[in-house]
Amino acid sequence: MDKLLIEGGHRLQGEARMSGAKNAALPILCAALLSREPLTLTNVPQLNDIGTMLKLLSQMGVAVQQDGSTVTLDASGLNNPVAPYEMVKTMRASILVLGPLVARCGEARVSLPGGCAIGARPVDQHIKGLASMGADVSVEHGYVVARTTRLRGARLFTDMVTVTGTENLMMAATLAEGETVIENAAREPEIVDLANCLVSMGARISGAGSDVIRIQGVDRLHGATHRIMPDRIETGTYLCAAAATGGEIRLTGTSAAYLDAVVDKLMDAGCDIRTEKSPSFEAIVLRAPERLKAVSIRTSPYPAFPTDMQAQFMAINTVADGTAVIRETIFENRFMHAVELARLGADIRIDGNTAVVQGVAQLDGATVMATDLRASAGLIIAGLVANGETLIERIYHLDRGYEHIEQKLTALGATVRRVS
Repeated sequence: MDKLLIEGGHRLQGEARMSGAKNAALPILCAALLSREPLTLTNVPQLNDIGTMLKLLSQMGVAVQQDGSTVTLDASGLNNPVAPYEMVKTMRASILVLGPLVARCGEARVSLPGGCAIGARPVDQHIKGLASMGADVSVEHGYVVARTTRLRGARLFTDMVTVTGTENLMMAATLAEGETVIENAAREPEIVDLANCLVSMGARISGAGSDVIRIQGVDRLHGATHRIMPDRIETGTYLCAAAATGGEIRLTGTSAAYLDAVVDKLMDAGCDIRTEKSPSFEAIVLRAPERLKAVSIRTSPYPAFPTDMQAQFMAINTVADGTAVIRETIFENRFMHAVELARLGADIRIDGNTAVVQGVAQLDGATVMATDLRASAGLIIAGLVANGETLIERIYHLDRGYEHIEQKLTALGATVRRVS
């Protein structure tokens, strides 16, 4: 199994291009199931999760053509509305095929998904929503099984804010009869990107990006071409890496529009951040101080501070001046990286969903283990500032969410290499 070896103490400097957003690409790939005509997507990141989703769609009968970051999906031959456990056990986003399959085929059999071990993340909101739209839904032998003649529009209220639940129900509603209203909808930019793609395919959607989304069902969707939005979490991760190392970087192919909470906290920590805009490009430039100031954070649904940036901010706070309080309100098991950071010399105390981080003058390299995707990113940031070498084990999580991370970090001046 591959590991990542990092030699700490090098300032990040230079320019890197950010990739398309994994969390936007995955549901949009599933949107191809809704149409008999081809859907072409550009700026698709080359990640393990993307590869898994393409294999899953292919075994359902979807013709897949990939040329670098461009993917064309033709679901005219869709003939197997089943997502087997063997293909989805490593990726929670596989549940996103459920809504489109029920809407297009009138049936679906989807294994309960896996993914990072950061909390329960139940799919009951997906099931409840589809049942309200007239589907007969049950859980049988570890599979969600759904059947209907045609979904009907309904008023759907989710008991909790759920991103994948909102995406699944929004896709299902595009082909339902009548109007569907999703209340307490998630507001993430990735949901807006999915809605924009669906609208380009002929869907009638309003309110995406707010907590009430309205969908007028149509009889069919057509083909389209859509560009995947930039990855705001990848962008935030590189900004944190530069901030922790006292560096100066310019990130292109991205946008600060989706990163207000992250940018505000980095500026509170003492970083100078500016954006560059023109009709053809947008970039973010960060210049870090000699030492960061500790910043407290509280994770909450968008537009508040994202849970997917919590581990990265815990890492930068380990070497910041002062004490930071980090409250995790989204997932109940997302502090596993704190124990590994402590192996590098971090001073972190955990009490339930709260972590208190006292900054230290220096971290020291050690062998640590990645426990989930974003924890991996936090450990990399810590390794970049630690004295000596840090060896990160179980980095397969990284390949699920960060495209060419060693190459990008090396281009910015880090000493990072993959070892077996």
